Amino acid sequence: MSPTRFASEHRWIYIGAIVLLVALAVIGIINYESVKKTNQATEKANRLADAAVEAGYPRPDTDTIVRALGTDGGIVCENPGSALKSALWKINVSNGAAFVGARPVIGDGAALRAEAKILEIYCPDRLDSFQDRLNDLKTDDTVRR
Repeated sequence: MSPTRFASEHRWIYIGAIVLLVALAVIGIINYESVKKTNQATEKANRLADAAVEAGYPRPDTDTIVRALGTDGGIVCENPGSALKSALWKINVSNGAAFVGARPVIGDGAALRAEAKILEIYCPDRLDSFQDRLNDLKTDDTVRR
């Protein structure tokens, strides 16, 4: 049996090994990117949880923050200074009644400052447009702590 004949008979083993090696390399790269994103999201979530504790709130669960905000702030960072978001803030800062009983009240500024902190950590480039809208609202220290 010649060496060339032996190699040609087992070519499928070499091709299979190469395909398997390439597949494992691709899976490794994908997992590396996933771990990198998870680490970034966890670091930002820990910064946000520390900011909540500094503001006097109980420490939120960082896993929940990671799932909700990810690495880019999720829906919170999507055009935070828009007219729709401003209208939603004004609706949410009300007396809590529904339909005809709803009326605006002087809301607590801490909740709005919390959203500003999220924007500061996750998307600082959008903080200025939010601050402009925030300065237009009348707030006070209305919630007992």
